[in-house]
Amino acid sequence: MSAPLDPEHWARVQELFHEALVLDPEARAAYLEEVGAESPELLAEVDALLRADARGWELLDEGIAPLAQGLLTSDTGLPRQGVRFGPYRIVAFLGEGGMGTVYRVARDDLKSEAALKLLRDATLSPARRARFVVEQRTLARLRHPGIARLLDAGALDDGTPWFVMELVEGLPLDRYMAEENPSFPHRLQLFRDVCEAARHAHAHAIIHRDLKPSNVLIAQGGEVKLIDFGIAKHLLGPGGAGEGLDAARTRTGLTPLTPSHAAPEQLRGEAVGVHTDVYALGALLHEILTGRPPHDLAGRTPMEAAQALADRPLPRPSEAATTSGTPLRGVSRGQWADLDVLCGVAMHPDPTRRYSSVEAVIRDLDHFAQGRPLEARPDSLRYRAGKFARRNRTPLAVAGGAGILLVALSAGYAWSLVQARDAALAEAARAERIQQFTLNLFRGTDPDFAPPGELRVVELLDRGVQEARALRADPGLQAGIYLALGEIHHQLGALGPASQLLEEALALRMGLRPAEHREVAEARLALALLRESQAELDEAEALARSALEDSRRTLPPGHPQLARATTGLAQVLEALGRFDEALLLVQEAVGIHQGAAPESPEMAAVLGRLSNLHFYQGDYATADSVSRRALALNRHIYGPDHPAGAVDLINLGAIQFERGDAAGAEALFREALSIQEPWYGRAHPAVVANLIMIGRALVRQEALESADEVLTEAEALARSTLGEHHPRVASAANERGIIAQKREAWAEASEHFRRVVEIYEALYPEGHHWIGVARSNLAGMRQAGGDAAGAEREFRGALEVYAATLPNDHPLVGIAWIRLGGALLAQDREGEAAEVLLRGRNLLRERGANPDWVERAEEQLERIGSG
Repeated sequence: MSAPLDPEHWARVQELFHEALVLDPEARAAYLEEVGAESPELLAEVDALLRADARGWELLDEGIAPLAQGLLTSDTGLPRQGVRFGPYRIVAFLGEGGMGTVYRVARDDLKSEAALKLLRDATLSPARRARFVVEQRTLARLRHPGIARLLDAGALDDGTPWFVMELVEGLPLDRYMAEENPSFPHRLQLFRDVCEAARHAHAHAIIHRDLKPSNVLIAQGGEVKLIDFGIAKHLLGPGGAGEGLDAARTRTGLTPLTPSHAAPEQLRGEAVGVHTDVYALGALLHEILTGRPPHDLAGRTPMEAAQALADRPLPRPSEAATTSGTPLRGVSRGQWADLDVLCGVAMHPDPTRRYSSVEAVIRDLDHFAQGRPLEARPDSLRYRAGKFARRNRTPLAVAGGAGILLVALSAGYAWSLVQARDAALAEAARAERIQQFTLNLFRGTDPDFAPPGELRVVELLDRGVQEARALRADPGLQAGIYLALGEIHHQLGALGPASQLLEEALALRMGLRPAEHREVAEARLALALLRESQAELDEAEALARSALEDSRRTLPPGHPQLARATTGLAQVLEALGRFDEALLLVQEAVGIHQGAAPESPEMAAVLGRLSNLHFYQGDYATADSVSRRALALNRHIYGPDHPAGAVDLINLGAIQFERGDAAGAEALFREALSIQEPWYGRAHPAVVANLIMIGRALVRQEALESADEVLTEAEALARSTLGEHHPRVASAANERGIIAQKREAWAEASEHFRRVVEIYEALYPEGHHWIGVARSNLAGMRQAGGDAAGAEREFRGALEVYAATLPNDHPLVGIAWIRLGGALLAQDREGEAAEVLLRGRNLLRERGANPDWVERAEEQLERIGSG
C-alpha cells in the first residue's frame, strides 16, 4: 500500500503544474528546469501531469473536483445546455489563454458578440483563482482603445469565476508581421500604439510583465489590442491589490514569463517595475523591425538566460535586419543607427540606464519620425548638426558657400565662448549657492533650527526683499534671489507677495537668457505652482507645460530639474482632474529620483504626490502604502515634527476617512495640525485645508456642533487668504451643506451646495469630476424637495462625467449608483432601483470604501425586499 499523500506536497505539485500549463513551450521548458533545480521529485510529478494532460487523460483522482471545463462542457467542447453566464450564451470555443478557457459568446438583447474567459480548475488552486480575479479587476481599471475592454464579470454556482471582454477578431503581432509584411512607417505606428496602451496601464499603476507578440493582437481594422494581464503587477503596492497580483509569483521565486522578452532583473527574480515593461517594449520593437526576437534563449533556465544577457552586447536591429529573410525597405543607415540606440537604451541590462518611462520611449519615437535628435542619443554636435542638415537640405545647400568663410573665424570665436562659458558658470554657481542657502534657511533642512515663528520670518523676508532690490547692477543674481524669496513667500502662504516676486524673477531671466534656458524654465515652474495654489489653473498648466518642454530640450535625462518640472506639471494636472496624465509624469519623476537620490527630500515629495494620485483614482491600498513610505522617508530626513511629514499624516487620514474610520482619520489630522500650526500659524492655506478635513471627520461622526464651528472658521480663513472663488472655500461650504442637510435645513443646505457648484464651474473645465460631485449634492436637495425625476437626471449626468474621468470601480461611481437608486425608488421604480443599488453597494464593498453609503444602500434594498 502506498504512503498517504501529503496534502501540502500535493498542493505544491498542483500549483507548479498549473503555472507550467499556461506557458508557451519555450517558457515552459525554462520554468521546468528551474523546478527541477528546486526538487527533481517535484519535476517528475509535474512533468507526469503535463504529459497526462497532453494525452487527454483524467488529471486527478476521484476525490478532487473535476476540471472546470469538464463541469461545463459537453463532448463537443461547448458548455452544456443550461449553464448561463449572465445574459451571454456560448457560440464557439476559441482557445485557451493565460489561466482560462476562452469562448465566443453572444448577447442577443444587444445583438453583440464578445469573448468570455473562464478559469480552469477553479477548485484546485487558490493562487490561480486569486490571479484570475486580479486580471479581471485589472481590466476593470483600464479604459483604452488599445486594451481589450472588460464588459461583464460573475461566477458560477460553484464559485468558478468568469469575465467577458471585448472580442478581438485579428492576428497576433508576429503572425501579422509575417503574413501582411507591413511597411516601415506602419510598423513604427503599430509599435507606438502598443506603447500608448502600455502607458495607459502604467498610468493606473499596472505593469503587464509579459509584453510579447502573442499578447498583442492586430484587429481586422488594423487596431492594436493588448491582451492577457494574467501576470500583471500593481506598482508600488505591497498591500491590497498588490498582494493579489504578486500571487503570480510561486514559492520558487518564479513568475511565469517568456525568456526572450523578459528583462534581466525579471529573469533573476528581482523586483520589477515600469523599467521591466520598457525592456519588453524594446524587445518587441526589435522583433517588429527584424522579424525575430533580440536574443535566442531557448533551452535556458531563467538564471542562465540572465547570465547570457549580461555577457552580450546591446541588441542592434540593424545587424539582425541584414540577415532577415525579408529586410525592411526604405530605412537609411542613419535611421538604423537611431533605431539601434532606441532599442539599446530600452533594453539596457541596467534598469537605471533604460528609458525612465514608456512616455520617454514615445517621445523618442516621435523625435525619430520628425527627424529630430533622440533624447537617448549622445548629445554630440556632429549628431545634432547632421539631424539639422537632413531637415534643412535646401537652405543649407544655399548657405554652403558662405559657411566656408566662417570656418576661419570659428576657432577664435570658440575660445571666447569658452571664456564666456566659464564666467557664466562661476556666476551661476555663486547665485545658486546664495539661493540654496536662503531656501534651506526657511525650509527647515537645518535640524538645529527652530520653527520659523521664532525667527521673525516677516522681518527677515522684508529685509531680504529690500536687499534684493538693491542688486540692480547684478540682474542675474537679483533674479535668483527674487525666485528664492518668492518660493518662500509661497510656502508661507503669502501668495500676493509671492506672485510679485516670481513675476519679476521670470521677467528678469527672460531678459537675460534665451526663452528656453533652464533658468527661465525654473522661474516659469515656480510661477506655475503658485498659480495652481491660487486656483488659476489654465495659466498654471500653460506655464508648467512650457517649463517641462524647455527642460526636456535643454537638460539631460535624469537631471533633478527635469524631475521637478515633471512633478510640477503633474501637480497642476492633478488639480485639473487629469489623473492619468499626472500619474505618468509622477512615475517618470520617481524613476529619476530612484536612480539619482532615492532617499532625498525630493523623492519624499514626489511619493506624496504619487499617493495623492492613487487616492483620487480610488486605489486606497496603494495610496496608503506609498504614503507610509513617504512619511518614513520624511521623518528620516527631518525628524518627527516637520511640515513635510504632516502632509503625509493628512494623506493617511484621508485614506482612513474613505475607508470608514472617521475617528482614526481625525486623530491623524489633529496630529498633523499640531505640527503645522507652530510653523505656519492658523491662516496658512495648508492649515486651512487640514481644518476642513477635521471638520469632515467630525461630520462623519455626527459631532455636528463641533464640525460647524471648525468649518465656519476654515471657510472664513479661506475667503480672507485665498479669495472667494477657491477650492478650499468650496470644500468648506460643501461640508457645511452636509451639516445643514443632516439637520434637515433644506434651504440652507441648497444655498451651500449652489455656492459649491458656482465655484467649481468657474474654476474647472466642464466634465471635471468635482463638478459632478457638486451637482450630485445639489440634486440630493431636489430629491428632498420632491423632484426625484430631476434628481435622477443629475445623478445620471454625474455617472457620465465619472465614466469619462474616473476608473469604472472608483468609489464615487458606487456612490452615484446608490444615489440614483434612491431617486428611482422615490419614483416607485423598484426593479430599476434594486439593480443600481446592488451595483453601487457591491462596488463599494469590494473596494472597502464608504461604509456609510453601503449601509444606506442596504437599508433601501431592505425596503424593496432585495439584497
